Amino acid sequence: MDREEKALEETVDSLTHKVAELKTSLQTMIMRLESEWESISWTQLIDNYVVFSAQIQNLMKIVKKDKTPALRNRLLFPLLLSPDIDEELMKLTEGRVQSFNHDMVPDYLRTKPEPEIEAKENVIVGKACNLSADQSQKQMTSANKIVNNMTDLVKNMRDEWETETNRQNQTQTSLMNDTTALIAAITFGKGLKAMAPSMKGSAPPVAPSAAQTSGSGRPTGKAPATIKTNIKAAANIHPYQR
Repeated sequence: MDREEKALEETVDSLTHKVAELKTSLQTMIMRLESEWESISWTQLIDNYVVFSAQIQNLMKIVKKDKTPALRNRLLFPLLLSPDIDEELMKLTEGRVQSFNHDMVPDYLRTKPEPEIEAKENVIVGKACNLSADQSQKQMTSANKIVNNMTDLVKNMRDEWETETNRQNQTQTSLMNDTTALIAAITFGKGLKAMAPSMKGSAPPVAPSAAQTSGSGRPTGKAPATIKTNIKAAANIHPYQR
């Protein structure tokens, strides 16, 4: 086996593996649509489409690699056609193809669209070629307007959904009923009860005579001992007392 044939075999194996992964993802999504069509959300469908897109991109990377041989230069043709049931073929195709006969070859080895589809495509291409430049520009403008409107609608819906999701995920730190009751209590005193004043621990009333002074300016109450001593000492040294 030369280098080119080995590279071709490795490429075919890689493509087969990637196609099997893509097929598994498609089967999983179809099963979910059939069994969970009432509960599945559009965000989950978008996630599945993202997976499909990534798998197709990986598939195309293998095809476009520099080391990948040009598959378009390869020909595939049947070596044997038989109307008999082929067990190995049924196993490889998971029961979709029972035999490789003359009816199956045009469908599975076709390199061009079917004649009916090709005829419809030619009609569409002919209509597109017969349009004038003004008509083409008008249709392009109209199509772009529709696409832009749909894009804006999807963006707005996405922003609303993200805002709602973030609001639901935030931890609730207050309750509206409690806040309303607190405002009513502070503003209007609603729900508050008057408390009776407590006499326990209050200071005894001061007698009025204790705070009054005599006409000479001396306090009527008992003064501290230090003040009395100072007054007597001052009286002994008064110069006018003989």
